[in-house]
Amino acid sequence: MTPNNYVLIVFDSCRYDAFVKAAPKTMRKLGRVERRWAYASWTAPSHYNLLMGLMPHTSPRGVFASDYYRRDFLKFNERLGTEDLEFKKFVPRLYLPVLLQNLGYRTHAMVSLPVLNPLTILNSGFDTYKLMPRHNDMAAMVEEMKFREEQPSFYLLNVGETHYPYALPTEPPEKWPQVSGVHGVFKHLDDHVVGGKLRRTRAKTFNTAKLEELRQRQIGAVQYLDGVVEKLFDLLPQNTYVTITSDHGELFGEDGYFGHGPIQHEKVLEVPFLEGKLR
Repeated sequence: MTPNNYVLIVFDSCRYDAFVKAAPKTMRKLGRVERRWAYASWTAPSHYNLLMGLMPHTSPRGVFASDYYRRDFLKFNERLGTEDLEFKKFVPRLYLPVLLQNLGYRTHAMVSLPVLNPLTILNSGFDTYKLMPRHNDMAAMVEEMKFREEQPSFYLLNVGETHYPYALPTEPPEKWPQVSGVHGVFKHLDDHVVGGKLRRTRAKTFNTAKLEELRQRQIGAVQYLDGVVEKLFDLLPQNTYVTITSDHGELFGEDGYFGHGPIQHEKVLEVPFLEGKLR
């Protein structure tokens, strides 16, 4: 049996309901859009779970976790086009790229968010791993993808158009919306620290109209990405399995929350999930 190429596409921060509202047509050729739940509420730990082979879960009732994990890992037989893949083959590394290398795959990652950069621990088991020059250009990733007839390939694509500020590559940066306290947050984390203590600042309030604009921008980003995925589908060899999901969701002011990370809310864990082979 010839193994499948496998492409894992992660729309960073994309909410399930934003994805459904966007009504993408090309991506739905893979199969039904499922409502699933991320294992983590921000980018880096969620990608670690994904690269362990743990896809967003269905949160089933009346099921032991061990039974769920057994079925979840066995799904890789379908994804990879194999019949004898067992959980014990993931052990001891418990890391999908390493497993795939052991199975003869070339492994590649192209990421948009700096917290996933090649110096992080996530860059293990990859033959190539690249932080893209722009955080919002999936089309540039598609242009770099190559497949070999004699050897299967795995690609991880971390896509940033659906991440704040939900900007398309054709939109100049000066037109991007900026929310105070969010834009460049990691770059400026230490700006309010004096003598090892946080300087007191006035609490910021959310602008409801601005948050609704951001929600609509994420929906628009998914609609745009449907066209990029169409170009990807034209490129893919026939024996390619594709998973499209998100690492976590996003809050747009619901219950007093914005963004993701240190938030316990269903909208920050609720994600879209669909997968399959093109027919």
